Amino acid sequence: MRVLGLDVGTTAVKAIALSPDGDVLARAQRPYPLSMPRPGWAEQDPEDWWRASQEALAEVTDGDEVAGIGLSGQMHGLVALDGADRVIRPAILWNDQRTQAECDEIERRVGRARLIALTGNRALTGFTAPKLLWLARHEPDAYARIAHVLLPKDYVRLRLTGEHATDVADASGMLLLDVAAREWSDEVLEALEVPREWLATLHESVEGSGRTRDSGVVVAAGAGDQAAGALGVGVVQPGPLSIVLGTSGVVFASLDAFAADPDARVHAFCHAVPNRWSAMGVMLSAAGSLAWLRSVTGNAPYDELLAEAARWEPGADGLTFLPYLAGERTPHADPGARGSFTGLSLHHDRGALVRAVLEGVACGLRDCLDLVSALGSPDVPPTLGRISGGGARGELWTSIVASVLGLPLQRVAVEEGAAYGAALLGGVAGGVWADAAEAVATCVRPGATVEPVAAWIQPYRELALRYRALYPVISHHERPPA
Repeated sequence: MRVLGLDVGTTAVKAIALSPDGDVLARAQRPYPLSMPRPGWAEQDPEDWWRASQEALAEVTDGDEVAGIGLSGQMHGLVALDGADRVIRPAILWNDQRTQAECDEIERRVGRARLIALTGNRALTGFTAPKLLWLARHEPDAYARIAHVLLPKDYVRLRLTGEHATDVADASGMLLLDVAAREWSDEVLEALEVPREWLATLHESVEGSGRTRDSGVVVAAGAGDQAAGALGVGVVQPGPLSIVLGTSGVVFASLDAFAADPDARVHAFCHAVPNRWSAMGVMLSAAGSLAWLRSVTGNAPYDELLAEAARWEPGADGLTFLPYLAGERTPHADPGARGSFTGLSLHHDRGALVRAVLEGVACGLRDCLDLVSALGSPDVPPTLGRISGGGARGELWTSIVASVLGLPLQRVAVEEGAAYGAALLGGVAGGVWADAAEAVATCVRPGATVEPVAAWIQPYRELALRYRALYPVISHHERPPA
C-alpha cells in the first residue's frame, strides 16, 4: 500500500509515493513550459499540468494499492472555465504582474483595512481576485464565458475526479475568502461583483474531495505549496517554524487563531491543519540572490564561493547587502525596492560579497521572523526552525541564519517539499493516519540541528540594525519625490 502526493509547480509537476511509515517509495517529475507573452506577464496552459500529472502519477503508482492521493501546487493562479469545463484562456500565474491597477481598485472598493481584516492580506498582483478584475476590463468576452474559477492544482483535481473543489489553505490566497471564518466572503464577492457560484466547494485540507474516475481512489482537498511544505517538515502547531531557504525565502508559523498584521506585511492564511491558521513572511530573493552573484562573478562552484565567504568575520567588515533584487514583499511590500551593496572598500573581495549576501538574506528572514512572531501567542514563542530548500544544504549559510534568527535550525531526514506534505494529506483522507498530527508523528523524522554560534550573535544584532536602517535611506534616493 502507498499514498501519493502531487505538487503542481511553476516549472514542473512532482509526484511522490510514500509507505505507511513515510518512506519514499518512488519519485517522478515532468516539466512543462512557462509562457511570458509580454513583459511582466506569466501564463501556462492547464492542459500541460494535466498531461504531466497523468505521466508522473502513473510512474509512482507501480501497480500497488493506493490508499489516497494528496494535491499541492503553486498558489494564486487563475484558471477560468466555461460551463462545459473548457479552459477559456491560458492560466494567469502567481508571478504575473499585470494587475496593479486592479489591486488599487480592490482596495478602494472594499477598503484596505476591511480587506485585511477579512482576508488577512492586502491586494497584491499575484493574488487571484485582481486577475478576475483584469479579465473583466481587458478581455470582456472571455470574462462573460466564465462559469467556474479554479486554482492550478484544483484543475488537476477536476480532471482526476470531476469535482470543482478546493481547500481553505489554497483558497486563502485568492483574496476572496473570509480567512477567520474559513468561508467565502460574501462581502468581498459583492464588492468585486464575483458570483459565488463560480467558486469551488471548500474543504479542509485533510478531507476527501472526490474519487478518481478510473479507480475510485480518494483525493484529499490538499493545500497550497507553502502550507503543504510546512506540513511536510512537521509544522502543525505553534512553536516550531518552517524556514525555507529556496529561490525565495519563507518564514511560516502555525497559529491557534486567525491573526492579521494591521499593515499586512505578512500573509495570514488558513493552515492545512483544521482549526489552525498560519502567518507567513516572504522575501522574494533568498537563494536567488546567491545565484545572481554567482552568475555575475564567473559561475564558480558554490563550494568555492562559500569557502571564500567563510574567511570573513561576521559583518564582512562593514559590507551590507540588501536582497531586494526583485522588489520585496515582507516587510516592505514594495515591488520597486532594489538591492544594494553598501560599505564597499578596496580590500573587499569576492568572498566578502558572498558573505554579505548570505548575511543580508539572513537579515531579511529575521524581518519575517519578527513580524510572524508578533502574531503568535506570547505563551508559545518560536522554539526552533525546520529549515529546507537548496540554500539550507550548506553548513555556513545555515549557521549564519541560525545566529541571525537566534534559533536552532533543524533539518528533516527526508526533504521532498510540498509533494511530501501533499502525500500526508492524501494518507489522512485515505484513512492511513487518523489526522495530520499522527501523519507527522509517524513520517517526519528530525535530522541534524544547527545551533546559533554564540560569538556571532552580538555582531549580527549590530548588523541587523544597520540592515534595517538602509532601506528607508536607499529607497528615498532611488525614488526621489517628483
